[in-house]
Amino acid sequence: MRILIAALLATASVFSPLNSWAQSADVEATIKAVDAKALNFTLDDGKTYKVPEEFNFEGLKAGVKVLVFYTVVDGNRVVDDLQIVQ
Repeated sequence: MRILIAALLATASVFSPLNSWAQSADVEATIKAVDAKALNFTLDDGKTYKVPEEFNFEGLKAGVKVLVFYTVVDGNRVVDDLQIVQ
């Protein structure tokens, strides 16, 4: 039984750093460009953020300040949530 528990703990410690790779991050910046056809937008930090197909671009245009919550997936920043900052 001790060997089984030790093996499980060793396995868990090996895979625990993988969780940090999929964590969400956030950024507050101003929209530089919006491309609804390509399903993405670029912020004034120079980075492009992809959005899901059902994303509503209403109210988003260059010059609008936003707070973007995103996850990096395969090197792409994928938007989880977006809030317009007043």
